[in-house]
Amino acid sequence: MSAILAIDAGTTGVTALIVTEKGEVAARGYEEFDQHFPSPGRVEHVPEGIWQATLEACRTVLAAHGRDDLVGIGITNQRETVVLWDRETLGSPRRAIVWQDRRTTAMCSSMADHDARVRELTGLRLDPYFSATKLAWIRENEPHTWTHVESGRYAIGTVDSYLIARMTRGLHHVSDVSNASRTLLFDITTNDWSDELCDLFGVPRDALPEIGPNWGEGVVTDPRSFLDLSLPIAGVAGDQQAALFGQAAFEVGDSKCTYGTGSFVLTNTGSSPQRSESGLLTSPGWMSPSGEVTYVLEGSIFVTGAAVQWLRDGLQIIGSAAETEALARTVSSSDGVVFVPALTGLGAPHWDPDARGTIIGITRGTTRAHIVRATLEAITFEVRDVMSTMPTPVASLNVDGGAAANNLLCQLQADQLEVDVSRPRYVETTGLGAAFLAGLGVGVWSSFDEIRETWALDRTFSPDASRRGAADEAYASWTRAVERSRQWA
Repeated sequence: MSAILAIDAGTTGVTALIVTEKGEVAARGYEEFDQHFPSPGRVEHVPEGIWQATLEACRTVLAAHGRDDLVGIGITNQRETVVLWDRETLGSPRRAIVWQDRRTTAMCSSMADHDARVRELTGLRLDPYFSATKLAWIRENEPHTWTHVESGRYAIGTVDSYLIARMTRGLHHVSDVSNASRTLLFDITTNDWSDELCDLFGVPRDALPEIGPNWGEGVVTDPRSFLDLSLPIAGVAGDQQAALFGQAAFEVGDSKCTYGTGSFVLTNTGSSPQRSESGLLTSPGWMSPSGEVTYVLEGSIFVTGAAVQWLRDGLQIIGSAAETEALARTVSSSDGVVFVPALTGLGAPHWDPDARGTIIGITRGTTRAHIVRATLEAITFEVRDVMSTMPTPVASLNVDGGAAANNLLCQLQADQLEVDVSRPRYVETTGLGAAFLAGLGVGVWSSFDEIRETWALDRTFSPDASRRGAADEAYASWTRAVERSRQWA
């Protein structure tokens, strides 16, 4: 029996899974790392903190499961976050700038004349969400640091390439199309770095990682650096593409929604990129070892699970995310309270970096239960916003991520979309997708069909026809509240 070690380096912590050849999760480890908010709109992580959390999560699963049957490693990660590190020492000269960070809003506005060309080449849009403007900010504001980038001493990468560098003792500087395509430096028509875009943002191309396929026996970990393990890192993908893969969404039109720090709706569009004029993003999903690329359309929602985290850590009105379902069920509705969780601006389909979080409709009778329920409802409204812009309506939606364990959330989502919402047995499909990619790379699974056979349904939530009118009324209130949150900063 063979097994894969899957590492999911998310926005708030690192999850490690041991996945068997039956697609079952045999062991799980998790370790949070610190979040840093140096000023309003700025979000940073300490790269060493991510690395130490990775080691600790992996130690947990190795202690629980052992290591004798491990044949490969899969990595998935928060995308767009930029890391700099010294190629020799592997130390980082500054904190990573996280995908949620909005410090480059003014820069993006000043570059508006380039937006059409950027969209043409990248399938994305000029927004602080993506990596290139973060790098341009470092170049403009930290010239001493940038000097070492230009000299070749410092490497640039997303979290996947940073972890691979650490796991291989600095021997390899590599990434994949799903991560590279989220930087604003990658041309989706050639599936390679773009000299034009590197020049536009002032990023030296030779500081960027080499781009490879999403699965295959590529690099091997150095046991001196990574827990005495010498294993191929055989699968890599950005978190949302990995989740789509983990849902076995291999056919054109297959769709999923991941409820994580943000929520991300992805649809498989096949072998050619499909453009959107409605605020959706076009990206590679994955590339095979033979070079065949599968593309996706994506609706990126910045704050969903992070709003629940804010209720816990900011407002301190809940003790844990697990409390939200029971607390929200103590009231039959949000009683007119609407929460627009634009805590880091609005993503798809609005794309307003100046929007800010708004809670509206509060009265003397409002309780924390109403606010918690309004938060869950907001997640479903945001997903409905995105689904309404999809070029082809979906007949059903697969959901995953930690919040998918919330039955009330899934039911509210079905009511909003008027389609069945299906939850798999394992909601951590991001890590599962990394495991499937690595398993393909080392031969644990030989085909997409074999992977599809491991997918198992936990529960389907069907829309409640008796709630149709109330669901539409609530959504109408949401759209009014969104307008009040926009262009606030």
